[in-house]
Amino acid sequence: MDTTLQRRVLVVTILASFVSFLDGTVVTVALPAIADELGGADALTLQQWVVDGYLVTLGAFILLAGSLSDVHGRRRVLTVGLVGFAVTSVLCAVAPTGPVLVVARLLQGVAGALLVPSSLAMIVSTFSGAAQSRAIGTWTAWTGTAMIVGPLLGGAFVDLVSWRWVFWINVPVVALTLWLLRGVPEQEVTGGRRIDVLGAVLVAVGLAAAVFGLIEEQWWACGVGGALLVAFWWHERHAADPMLPLRLFAERNFAWGNLATVAVYGALAFGGFALTLFLQQVAGYTATAAGLAQLPTTIVMLLASTRFGALAGRYGPRRFMTLGPVVAGVGYLLLLTTDASADYLTQVLPAMVVFGLGLSMTVAPLTAAILGAVPPSDAGIASAVNNAVSRVAGLVVIACAGVIIGPTLDVDSFHRAMVVTAALLVAGGLVSLVGIRDERSA
Repeated sequence: MDTTLQRRVLVVTILASFVSFLDGTVVTVALPAIADELGGADALTLQQWVVDGYLVTLGAFILLAGSLSDVHGRRRVLTVGLVGFAVTSVLCAVAPTGPVLVVARLLQGVAGALLVPSSLAMIVSTFSGAAQSRAIGTWTAWTGTAMIVGPLLGGAFVDLVSWRWVFWINVPVVALTLWLLRGVPEQEVTGGRRIDVLGAVLVAVGLAAAVFGLIEEQWWACGVGGALLVAFWWHERHAADPMLPLRLFAERNFAWGNLATVAVYGALAFGGFALTLFLQQVAGYTATAAGLAQLPTTIVMLLASTRFGALAGRYGPRRFMTLGPVVAGVGYLLLLTTDASADYLTQVLPAMVVFGLGLSMTVAPLTAAILGAVPPSDAGIASAVNNAVSRVAGLVVIACAGVIIGPTLDVDSFHRAMVVTAALLVAGGLVSLVGIRDERSA
């Protein structure tokens, strides 16, 4: 394989995935500013839907996106997703009211769903062996930092310009990615397959209804969503060409890796959400300072993720997927020393460094274990399943934030949120210890 092409593919996939992940986190620090301008009497509901509106459609459509990338080509689907993402980002940036912003975020999630499965599938098709593990580690190092860089960029835009720039910034990034994508040829697609339209409708509407019910506390909607998801499972068992081949779950590392993903990514979404709001609303940090506070985690990930990805390819992922979430959980437990002042050097910084180390140990081995368990022809849908699991886990936990935190965010409720976050991370490590098996590379 031409190494120049490999480098271009890696850069394209990093940029495409990064912009999708970034928009799941960059708006967090902008939520108070958005609520002040557009929230009115329903500020808290608007804040929840600005975050979860994007995540629910991303999670609902990402399985369809994975199937589309396997059937119609990764490059083609990625191109459509990038163009759609740019258009919907502009709609978010110019939204005149809260409801318009929420609708734009829902549409943006649909476009974002097309980006990640195609990106990872392109890596799996372009790299092989140990090089694939290193590439996944590099992809993880850069895209994983979006969870931390997001609050930093969002804070800078809110303090220096306007919250609307958290959406405008997507446009030049997408333009650069599309320009680079021109030099990437279309990859081989799976012949003789069709899109499972009924399965796509069942899973999308089922997930949307379930999350709507959680956020709005409409339990009938949760019931409808649950029933539709059961119908989706039944349909996939009997469909001639299912959107989600259930045979993938017969692969041990795929099944257990996705179970670990539920705990780990639910913790990451909820922990970042609670920490960012606490630093601003209780400790009095500016939006920029709240983002900068989490920068050490980004630096640790950039330095360590590629290395841990390579080690997982050499020795197997189990030990890293077991120890990494536990270390990350210890990082969140260190935040139990935080009081209302949130002194950075003594209370926040040590936690961010330890958390970053644990996250670096976890994410690349987790991704490599899941994708390494399936054949390359199923890379698109396998990546889609893992990303759907991670997004849905995050949005469900955030939807339950009111139950965990309570009506008011203060020091006690923040500590409670940190304990829940750490418990979820440790659970992810225990699941990996029990279920993951090492398949060492030469």
